[in-house]
Amino acid sequence: MTNAQVSGRSATGAGSPRAARAAHAPSRATLDEATLVVRAQDGDAGAFEELARRHQETLFRVAVRVLGERADAEDALQEALIDAWRRIGTFRGDAAFSTWMYRIVVNRCTALARRARRTEPLPPDDGPGAPPDDGRRSPERVAEVDAEMAALSRAVASLPEEQRTAWVLRELEGLGYTEISQITGAGETAVRGRIHRARGALAERMRAWR
Repeated sequence: MTNAQVSGRSATGAGSPRAARAAHAPSRATLDEATLVVRAQDGDAGAFEELARRHQETLFRVAVRVLGERADAEDALQEALIDAWRRIGTFRGDAAFSTWMYRIVVNRCTALARRARRTEPLPPDDGPGAPPDDGRRSPERVAEVDAEMAALSRAVASLPEEQRTAWVLRELEGLGYTEISQITGAGETAVRGRIHRARGALAERMRAWR
């Protein structure tokens, strides 16, 4: 995220008293998230860039898992970050900043998925639940695990969009039902139902691997 990419909001001029104080302020990397949010809302593009830096890896991972395509995930994340910068003034702290960002990214992914209507498998290294390679597995076992993970990736990608998003946030990101509800805009009962149906569908599609 560069200053040019968030130029929809401009920081205070370099000659202002605020800029003079900023010259003696602690490094943004050492500031807590709440302080960075306040600064970003005050027009500090650098503060927002630091927030984006802290969260972009997680947000990108979610986008890849929801969309199943790294190029689409990159587009969705870039659009989401620009959107978040433009809307930073609307963040009121009713939920965590990360939850607010998740929601923007998920909304962008949803819009992109609806345009593309893709159900492509996830890239192998981003497959859900892949066990670490400890160097002791036989070539046959490696091939078997790779095939199973590819099958699971295809199964996840084939889920209805709402179920896939809820399942990814719960099973892969470890978020609670309340936070998923805040991110997706669906009630907790609906979220639980989507995850339950996703689990059932995945269990059925992965029956051959059990």
